[in-house]
Formats: sequence, structure tokens, C-alpha cells
Amino acid sequence: MKQHADAMNDFRVERVAAPLRNQVIEAIRNSIIAGHFEPGERLLERRLCEMTGVSRTLVREALRQLESEGLIEVVPHRGPRVAVLDPDMARDIYLVRSQLEGLAAALFAERATSRNFDAIRAAFERLKSVISEDDPIVRVEAKNAFYVELINGAGNRALGPSLNFLNSRIVLLRATSLQAPGRLQESVKELGALVDALEARDSEAARAAAQRHVANAAEIALQFLKV
Repeated sequence: MKQHADAMNDFRVERVAAPLRNQVIEAIRNSIIAGHFEPGERLLERRLCEMTGVSRTLVREALRQLESEGLIEVVPHRGPRVAVLDPDMARDIYLVRSQLEGLAAALFAERATSRNFDAIRAAFERLKSVISEDDPIVRVEAKNAFYVELINGAGNRALGPSLNFLNSRIVLLRATSLQAPGRLQESVKELGALVDALEARDSEAARAAAQRHVANAAEIALQFLKV
């Protein structure tokens, strides 16, 4: 029990310069990614207040934001719970994600500035450095940071919100699939091939590399959903 309480203290919100609401959203999101709340588990306001150390008002605002992202869902007469993705929905999400990430990669190869290339190289090096990390939040955040730079360099304002929504829906699957033996290493290798294609400014090779990466991630994630 003490060990569980200590783990939950990891998600207490520090009152620093960043808006408190954003900190609460991030704390609850990370607690879900880390597996403290499982798909389908109810999210009790009292427990979330204790976990984060903030008021019910801030917790409710955070839950509304996470609901809009698709990470949680509100069940009539029962309240919010961690969203549950069935295999068919996950398959549909990965299909759309494949097309959008392929487009983002192709546009990056065509439009990226030297600053964009510096940023995505730095994000890729960061991702490689966390391969041995046990903390799923660290791994997922490094992966997300890479995608942020990919989207930034694509230079298409419609792509970001669309991909961010899809990635929010599958964040649980990403955290789980990266725990599969050897998957993180393979993921880094696939993204290395993508970075090579981007630096060569080969838009078609970049599109293919991005889509291959998504297809492999989908295969692993769907295996977990079938268990």
C-alpha cells in the first residue's frame, strides 16, 4: 500500500510558472500512460484530487480536456473512465495515422528549414538515449517530442491538430506496445531510416518510411488488444 501511495505521489502537481490547469492535465495523462489507471477504470474525482493535490474544479477542467482528446470517456450515470479502444477502432485510427504521418514526412522533406532539421535530429538523439529507460512516460514523451518536430517541419497547420487527436487516442497502446521485447529498439531503427530520408529530402522515401513505422506499430498494438 505504501509503495502504491509513493507512486501516486509522482503525479502531485508542483505550483510553478506553467498554468496550473495544464499541469493537472499532464499529471492525469501521465498517470494513465504509466498504468496507474487502466482502460475502462473509473476516474474518481476524490482520488484524482488526492493524487494531484488540487481542487475538484481543476480536476474537472482537466477531465474535460482529456475527454476532448479521447483519452477518457464519460459514461452516463457512472462518470469519467479511461477510454477503451476496441481492435476495430484501433485499426481504423492506425490506418488514418499512416496516411497523415506519411504526408507529414513527405512535406517535411520538401519544406523543412535547417532549424527544423536541427530540431528533429535533436529529438531523435533524445529518443535513442531513452531506450534503456524503464519509465514508460519518459519513452512516450521522447516519442511524442519527435512527432512534434516532424509536424513543425511539415509546414501544414491542418496536420498538427489531426495527428495530435489520433495520437491521444492511441497513447495507451503506444505505452504498452513499446514494452514489447525489442520494440523500442526496432522503433528507433525505423525512425532512423525516416530521418535519413528526410535529410536526403527524398519525400517519397520519407513517406514510405513513416508509413512502414506506423504499420509495424499497429501490428504490435493490435496483438496486445487481442490478448
